[in-house]
Amino acid sequence: MDPIFPPRLSEGDVVRVVAPAASRAMVTEHDHTALIEARFAELGLTLTYGRHVDERDPFDSSSVASRVADLHDAFADPSVSAILTVIGGYNCNELLPFLDWALIRDNPKILCGFSDITALQNAILARTGLVTYSGPHWATFGMRDHFEPIMRWFTAATFGAGPISLTPSRHWSDDLWFQDQDGREPIPNEGWWTLRPGTAEGRIVGGNLCTLNLLQGTPYMPSLDGALLILEDDFESHPATFARDLTSLLQLPGAAGVRGLAIGRFQKDSRMTRPLLEQIIDTQPSLRGVPVLANVDVGHTAPLATFPIGGRAELDVIAGKATLTLHNG
Repeated sequence: MDPIFPPRLSEGDVVRVVAPAASRAMVTEHDHTALIEARFAELGLTLTYGRHVDERDPFDSSSVASRVADLHDAFADPSVSAILTVIGGYNCNELLPFLDWALIRDNPKILCGFSDITALQNAILARTGLVTYSGPHWATFGMRDHFEPIMRWFTAATFGAGPISLTPSRHWSDDLWFQDQDGREPIPNEGWWTLRPGTAEGRIVGGNLCTLNLLQGTPYMPSLDGALLILEDDFESHPATFARDLTSLLQLPGAAGVRGLAIGRFQKDSRMTRPLLEQIIDTQPSLRGVPVLANVDVGHTAPLATFPIGGRAELDVIAGKATLTLHNG
Protein backbone atom coordinates (compact mmCIF):
# COMPACT_ATOMS: atom_id res chain seq x y z
CA MET A 1 0.00 0.00 0.00
CA ASP A 2 1.48 3.33 -1.07
CA PRO A 3 1.65 5.99 1.65
CA ILE A 4 -0.84 8.85 1.58
CA PHE A 5 0.67 12.09 2.83
CA PRO A 6 -1.92 14.60 4.05
CA PRO A 7 -1.85 18.18 2.78
CA ARG A 8 0.47 20.52 4.70
CA LEU A 9 -0.82 23.19 7.02
CA SER A 10 -0.85 26.84 6.00
CA GLU A 11 -1.90 30.09 7.64
CA GLY A 12 -5.67 30.35 8.02
CA ASP A 13 -6.24 26.62 8.48
CA VAL A 14 -8.50 25.07 11.13
CA VAL A 15 -7.23 22.45 13.58
CA ARG A 16 -9.80 20.23 15.30
CA VAL A 17 -8.98 19.06 18.83
CA VAL A 18 -10.32 15.61 19.77
CA ALA A 19 -9.96 13.29 22.76
CA PRO A 20 -9.63 9.69 21.52
CA ALA A 21 -8.22 8.65 24.90
CA ALA A 22 -8.35 10.85 28.03
CA SER A 23 -10.79 13.73 28.40
CA ARG A 24 -9.91 17.42 28.17
CA ALA A 25 -11.77 17.83 31.47
CA MET A 26 -8.91 15.94 33.15
CA VAL A 27 -6.25 18.09 31.47
CA THR A 28 -7.88 21.40 32.37
CA GLU A 29 -7.59 20.67 36.07
CA HIS A 30 -4.28 22.46 35.42
CA ASP A 31 -5.61 24.86 32.81
CA HIS A 32 -3.19 26.30 30.25
CA THR A 33 -5.81 26.82 27.53
CA ALA A 34 -5.05 30.53 27.09
CA LEU A 35 -1.39 29.88 26.29
CA ILE A 36 -2.26 26.95 24.02
CA GLU A 37 -4.71 28.98 21.97
CA ALA A 38 -2.31 31.94 21.80
CA ARG A 39 0.40 29.71 20.36
CA PHE A 40 -1.87 28.45 17.60
CA ALA A 41 -3.03 31.98 16.86
CA GLU A 42 0.63 32.96 16.37
CA LEU A 43 0.87 30.19 13.77
CA GLY A 44 -2.18 31.60 12.00
CA LEU A 45 -4.26 28.54 12.92
CA THR A 46 -7.74 28.38 14.43
CA LEU A 47 -8.58 25.74 17.03
CA THR A 48 -11.99 24.12 17.18
CA TYR A 49 -13.06 21.35 19.54
CA GLY A 50 -14.92 18.09 19.18
CA ARG A 51 -18.39 18.04 20.72
CA HIS A 52 -17.43 15.42 23.30
CA VAL A 53 -13.90 16.44 24.38
CA ASP A 54 -15.02 17.42 27.89
CA GLU A 55 -17.08 14.33 28.66
CA ARG A 56 -15.50 12.42 31.55
CA ASP A 57 -16.26 8.98 32.89
CA PRO A 58 -14.67 6.99 35.79
CA PHE A 59 -11.74 6.15 33.49
CA ASP A 60 -11.11 9.88 32.77
CA SER A 61 -12.30 9.25 29.22
CA SER A 62 -15.67 9.13 27.45
CA SER A 63 -17.81 6.56 25.67
CA VAL A 64 -16.56 4.81 22.56
CA ALA A 65 -19.47 6.31 20.63
CA SER A 66 -18.53 9.85 21.65
CA ARG A 67 -14.87 9.45 20.77
CA VAL A 68 -15.60 7.80 17.43
CA ALA A 69 -18.13 10.51 16.57
CA ASP A 70 -15.58 13.28 17.18
CA LEU A 71 -12.97 11.55 15.02
CA HIS A 72 -15.43 10.94 12.20
CA ASP A 73 -16.68 14.53 12.41
CA ALA A 74 -13.11 15.83 12.18
CA PHE A 75 -12.22 13.76 9.12
CA ALA A 76 -15.54 14.47 7.40
CA ASP A 77 -15.57 18.25 7.96
CA PRO A 78 -14.08 19.93 4.86
CA SER A 79 -13.20 23.03 6.89
CA VAL A 80 -10.80 21.02 9.10
CA SER A 81 -7.19 20.71 7.89
CA ALA A 82 -5.61 18.87 10.83
CA ILE A 83 -6.58 16.90 13.92
CA LEU A 84 -4.78 17.24 17.24
CA THR A 85 -5.31 14.96 20.22
CA VAL A 86 -5.91 16.42 23.68
CA ILE A 87 -3.58 13.98 25.46
CA GLY A 88 -2.91 10.25 25.68
CA GLY A 89 -4.39 7.74 28.11
CA TYR A 90 -5.06 4.00 28.09
CA ASN A 91 -8.00 3.13 25.86
CA CYS A 92 -7.54 4.46 22.33
CA ASN A 93 -7.55 0.92 20.94
CA GLU A 94 -11.22 0.54 21.96
CA LEU A 95 -12.15 2.70 18.97
CA LEU A 96 -10.56 0.63 16.22
CA PRO A 97 -13.42 -1.79 15.35
CA PHE A 98 -15.82 1.13 14.96
CA LEU A 99 -13.84 3.47 12.72
CA ASP A 100 -14.82 4.21 9.14
CA TRP A 101 -11.53 3.50 7.38
CA ALA A 102 -12.84 4.59 3.98
CA LEU A 103 -13.83 7.97 5.44
CA ILE A 104 -10.32 8.41 6.85
CA ARG A 105 -8.60 7.27 3.65
CA ASP A 106 -10.73 9.49 1.43
CA ASN A 107 -10.24 12.60 3.60
CA PRO A 108 -6.52 12.61 4.38
CA LYS A 109 -5.62 15.06 7.13
CA ILE A 110 -2.77 15.57 9.55
CA LEU A 111 -3.36 13.69 12.81
CA CYS A 112 -0.88 14.44 15.58
CA GLY A 113 -0.41 13.03 19.09
CA PHE A 114 1.67 10.42 20.89
CA SER A 115 1.64 7.87 23.70
CA ASP A 116 -1.70 5.99 23.69
CA ILE A 117 -2.52 7.61 20.32
CA THR A 118 0.08 5.19 18.87
CA ALA A 119 -2.66 2.54 18.57
CA LEU A 120 -4.82 4.82 16.42
CA GLN A 121 -1.92 6.02 14.29
CA ASN A 122 -0.52 2.61 13.41
CA ALA A 123 -4.00 1.21 12.79
CA ILE A 124 -4.65 4.06 10.36
CA LEU A 125 -1.38 3.23 8.61
CA ALA A 126 -2.26 -0.46 8.38
CA ARG A 127 -5.83 0.05 7.18
CA THR A 128 -5.53 3.14 4.96
CA GLY A 129 -1.89 3.99 4.25
CA LEU A 130 -2.40 7.49 5.65
CA VAL A 131 0.71 9.00 7.22
CA THR A 132 0.07 10.43 10.70
CA TYR A 133 2.37 12.27 13.07
CA SER A 134 3.79 11.23 16.42
CA GLY A 135 4.27 14.55 18.17
CA PRO A 136 2.89 16.95 20.76
CA HIS A 137 -0.65 16.82 22.06
CA TRP A 138 -2.89 19.86 22.45
CA ALA A 139 -1.94 19.80 26.13
CA THR A 140 1.79 19.92 25.32
CA PHE A 141 1.38 23.41 23.86
CA GLY A 142 0.67 24.64 27.39
CA MET A 143 4.35 24.19 28.32
CA ARG A 144 5.45 27.78 28.99
CA ASP A 145 9.25 27.46 28.97
CA HIS A 146 11.74 25.41 26.95
CA PHE A 147 9.11 24.80 24.30
CA GLU A 148 11.00 26.14 21.28
CA PRO A 149 12.42 22.82 19.99
CA ILE A 150 8.99 21.17 20.22
CA MET A 151 7.43 23.98 18.19
CA ARG A 152 10.25 23.94 15.65
CA TRP A 153 9.94 20.19 15.01
CA PHE A 154 6.12 20.36 14.94
CA THR A 155 6.00 23.13 12.36
CA ALA A 156 8.70 21.50 10.23
CA ALA A 157 6.62 18.32 10.05
CA THR A 158 3.17 19.85 9.60
CA PHE A 159 3.87 22.97 7.51
CA GLY A 160 6.84 21.70 5.48
CA ALA A 161 7.23 18.84 3.03
CA GLY A 162 11.01 18.58 2.90
CA PRO A 163 13.32 16.21 4.75
CA ILE A 164 13.83 16.84 8.49
CA SER A 165 17.26 16.14 9.96
CA LEU A 166 16.96 15.49 13.67
CA THR A 167 19.80 16.54 15.96
CA PRO A 168 20.06 16.08 19.74
CA SER A 169 18.55 18.82 21.88
CA ARG A 170 20.91 20.78 24.13
CA HIS A 171 18.80 20.18 27.25
CA TRP A 172 15.91 17.97 28.30
CA SER A 173 13.43 17.68 31.15
CA ASP A 174 11.27 15.06 32.81
CA ASP A 175 9.03 16.95 35.19
CA LEU A 176 5.41 17.71 36.04
CA TRP A 177 5.63 21.03 34.22
CA PHE A 178 1.84 21.35 33.99
CA GLN A 179 1.66 21.54 37.80
CA ASP A 180 4.65 23.85 38.29
CA GLN A 181 5.77 26.06 35.41
CA ASP A 182 8.26 27.97 37.60
CA GLY A 183 10.34 25.22 39.22
CA ARG A 184 11.78 23.57 36.12
CA GLU A 185 15.50 22.78 35.81
CA PRO A 186 16.53 21.52 32.36
CA ILE A 187 19.18 18.79 32.27
CA PRO A 188 22.16 18.99 29.87
CA ASN A 189 21.73 16.38 27.15
CA GLU A 190 24.57 13.87 26.76
CA GLY A 191 23.53 13.31 23.15
CA TRP A 192 22.55 10.20 21.22
CA TRP A 193 23.64 6.69 22.18
CA THR A 194 25.09 4.99 19.10
CA LEU A 195 24.46 1.37 20.04
CA ARG A 196 24.96 -0.47 16.76
CA PRO A 197 26.62 0.71 13.53
CA GLY A 198 25.09 0.56 10.10
CA THR A 199 23.04 2.38 7.51
CA ALA A 200 19.34 1.86 6.90
CA GLU A 201 16.35 3.35 5.14
CA GLY A 202 12.75 2.27 5.63
CA ARG A 203 9.11 3.05 6.34
CA ILE A 204 8.58 4.43 9.84
CA VAL A 205 6.53 2.24 12.17
CA GLY A 206 6.38 2.92 15.87
CA GLY A 207 5.60 5.32 18.66
CA ASN A 208 4.90 4.06 22.16
CA LEU A 209 6.15 0.47 22.33
CA CYS A 210 3.70 -1.03 24.84
CA THR A 211 0.79 0.59 22.99
CA LEU A 212 1.99 -0.59 19.59
CA ASN A 213 2.13 -4.12 21.00
CA LEU A 214 -1.61 -3.96 21.76
CA LEU A 215 -2.16 -4.28 18.00
CA GLN A 216 -0.45 -7.67 17.72
CA GLY A 217 -2.74 -10.33 16.31
CA THR A 218 -5.34 -7.78 15.18
CA PRO A 219 -6.16 -6.46 11.69
CA TYR A 220 -4.68 -3.13 12.78
CA MET A 221 -0.99 -4.06 13.07
CA PRO A 222 1.21 -2.66 10.29
CA SER A 223 3.80 -4.93 8.73
CA LEU A 224 7.33 -4.72 10.11
CA ASP A 225 8.87 -5.93 6.86
CA GLY A 226 10.95 -3.05 5.55
CA ALA A 227 10.27 -0.93 8.63
CA LEU A 228 12.56 1.50 10.37
CA LEU A 229 11.28 1.43 13.94
CA ILE A 230 11.12 4.55 16.09
CA LEU A 231 10.09 3.44 19.58
CA GLU A 232 9.75 4.94 23.06
CA ASP A 233 8.10 4.14 26.37
CA ASP A 234 7.16 5.89 29.58
CA PHE A 235 8.09 5.72 33.27
CA GLU A 236 6.06 2.52 33.78
CA SER A 237 8.36 0.63 31.41
CA HIS A 238 11.29 -0.54 33.55
CA PRO A 239 14.23 -2.28 31.82
CA ALA A 240 12.78 -5.79 32.17
CA THR A 241 9.39 -4.60 30.88
CA PHE A 242 10.94 -2.78 27.94
CA ALA A 243 13.05 -5.86 27.16
CA ARG A 244 10.11 -8.26 26.97
CA ASP A 245 7.96 -5.76 25.05
CA LEU A 246 10.72 -5.26 22.48
CA THR A 247 11.23 -9.02 22.26
CA SER A 248 7.52 -9.53 21.65
CA LEU A 249 7.48 -6.96 18.85
CA LEU A 250 10.57 -8.43 17.21
CA GLN A 251 9.12 -11.94 17.23
CA LEU A 252 6.28 -10.91 14.92
CA PRO A 253 6.13 -12.15 11.33
CA GLY A 254 8.04 -9.66 9.21
CA ALA A 255 10.36 -8.58 12.03
CA ALA A 256 13.31 -10.15 10.21
CA GLY A 257 12.81 -7.35 7.70
CA VAL A 258 13.29 -4.54 10.24
CA ARG A 259 15.97 -2.27 8.81
CA GLY A 260 16.84 -0.02 11.73
CA LEU A 261 15.82 1.07 15.22
CA ALA A 262 15.80 4.47 16.93
CA ILE A 263 14.79 4.54 20.60
CA GLY A 264 13.48 7.58 22.42
CA ARG A 265 14.91 8.93 25.65
CA PHE A 266 13.73 7.09 28.76
CA GLN A 267 12.06 8.81 31.68
CA LYS A 268 14.11 8.88 34.87
CA ASP A 269 11.68 6.67 36.78
CA SER A 270 12.14 3.87 34.26
CA ARG A 271 15.67 3.36 35.65
CA MET A 272 16.98 2.45 32.21
CA THR A 273 20.73 2.86 31.69
CA ARG A 274 22.87 2.61 28.59
CA PRO A 275 24.55 -0.66 29.72
CA LEU A 276 21.15 -2.25 30.39
CA LEU A 277 19.84 -1.13 27.01
CA GLU A 278 22.99 -2.49 25.33
CA GLN A 279 22.30 -5.86 26.94
CA ILE A 280 18.66 -5.78 25.80
CA ILE A 281 19.70 -5.02 22.22
CA ASP A 282 22.31 -7.81 22.33
CA THR A 283 19.59 -10.41 22.96
CA GLN A 284 17.60 -9.56 19.81
CA PRO A 285 18.53 -11.82 16.85
CA SER A 286 16.63 -9.67 14.34
CA LEU A 287 18.75 -6.63 15.26
CA ARG A 288 22.07 -8.23 14.33
CA GLY A 289 23.68 -6.14 11.64
CA VAL A 290 20.99 -3.45 12.05
CA PRO A 291 21.84 0.15 13.08
CA VAL A 292 20.49 1.07 16.51
CA LEU A 293 20.37 4.60 17.94
CA ALA A 294 18.99 5.58 21.35
CA ASN A 295 18.40 8.58 23.63
CA VAL A 296 16.59 10.34 20.78
CA ASP A 297 14.22 13.27 21.43
CA VAL A 298 10.96 11.38 21.01
CA GLY A 299 8.46 10.23 23.60
CA HIS A 300 7.57 11.17 27.15
CA THR A 301 10.35 13.60 28.02
CA ALA A 302 10.75 17.13 26.68
CA PRO A 303 11.54 18.22 24.09
CA LEU A 304 9.87 15.71 21.79
CA ALA A 305 10.26 15.69 18.03
CA THR A 306 7.41 15.18 15.57
CA PHE A 307 7.91 12.29 13.12
CA PRO A 308 5.73 10.83 10.33
CA ILE A 309 4.41 7.34 11.06
CA GLY A 310 4.26 5.76 7.62
CA GLY A 311 6.80 8.20 6.21
CA ARG A 312 10.36 7.17 5.49
CA ALA A 313 13.53 7.62 7.51
CA GLU A 314 17.23 7.21 6.93
CA LEU A 315 19.45 6.15 9.82
CA ASP A 316 23.23 6.25 9.55
CA VAL A 317 25.33 5.13 12.54
CA ILE A 318 29.06 5.03 11.81
CA ALA A 319 32.09 5.35 14.09
CA GLY A 320 30.13 6.69 17.04
CA LYS A 321 28.36 9.33 14.98
CA ALA A 322 24.81 9.27 13.66
CA THR A 323 22.33 11.02 11.41
CA LEU A 324 18.56 10.52 11.44
CA THR A 325 16.59 12.03 8.57
CA LEU A 326 12.80 11.97 8.28
CA HIS A 327 11.15 12.17 4.85
CA ASN A 328 7.86 14.00 5.03
CA GLY A 329 6.41 13.74 1.57
